[in-house]
Amino acid sequence: MIRDARPRPVVAVTGATGTVGRLVAHGLAADGSAEVRLLVRDPDKAARAGLPGRAVAADFGEAAPLREALRGAEAVFVVTGDPLRPDHDENVIAAARAAGVRRVVKLSALAVLDPGAQDPLTRWQRDNEERLRASGLDWTLLRPRAFMSNALGWAASVREEGVVRGLYGSGRNACVDPRDVADAAVRALLDPACAGRSYALTGPEPLSPRDQTDTLGEVLGRPLEFVELTEDEAVERWRSRWPEHLVRALLEGARRQRDGAKATVAEGVREATGRPPRGFADWVRAHAHVFGAVAAAPPAGDTV
Repeated sequence: MIRDARPRPVVAVTGATGTVGRLVAHGLAADGSAEVRLLVRDPDKAARAGLPGRAVAADFGEAAPLREALRGAEAVFVVTGDPLRPDHDENVIAAARAAGVRRVVKLSALAVLDPGAQDPLTRWQRDNEERLRASGLDWTLLRPRAFMSNALGWAASVREEGVVRGLYGSGRNACVDPRDVADAAVRALLDPACAGRSYALTGPEPLSPRDQTDTLGEVLGRPLEFVELTEDEAVERWRSRWPEHLVRALLEGARRQRDGAKATVAEGVREATGRPPRGFADWVRAHAHVFGAVAAAPPAGDTV
């Protein structure tokens, strides 16, 4: 048998220690058709996390090292996270062009399609999308709804009190499993047919915090109580963790969810992966140990 001696293309992954990035790295490694290069601030952290691929030090704020880190890559998965640093997306696009990268797969947000979403995070993502579309590079936009993994913020109170606390308990969100977002990203990074496309990524049904609490209880096999927070209580909690511009964005987003703006189910997961999206119960079963259930360790590449 004659083996193909051509080198595998290099696919670079930013945000590789984050929720979606690490799943993308594992997905690319499992596929095996590309060499994985991790662009991280701390290569030692990537090694400690057991991430596959070669870790290279890079920072969105430093254009020259970023350009060198991308040199020779065929495609790059881009996750940026600071709306106060628009230069991060500018730098990665410029570096990709200078390094000869052909395809950029960008993690954005489904809120960009909602004219009523005018919070700082959404405006920043719209600007990022426009920069990429105008770059001359082949691009793919992934627009997820809220991640199911946001429920991990309830883990401590579920374990210790059997309680979930949240704002607007009846507002529904068609939240998506991060594994589905990562699967869509892997397809887009490896398949040139995804260039020029945008994928709206949601779960199979809209769920409220009360719905999610019920599902958590069913999977864990014990009753859980949902306690609705007031806006003031929610804002106080957020301010203990996030800067003010993110608190404002969270509050505006919660109000839009209350008013039904995030309940629509889209077909992007099926379009990108060829299968239906995973449901919330499936996500909970994969993470039940975090909420206090006695369960097997999560599969390789999963994230908590």
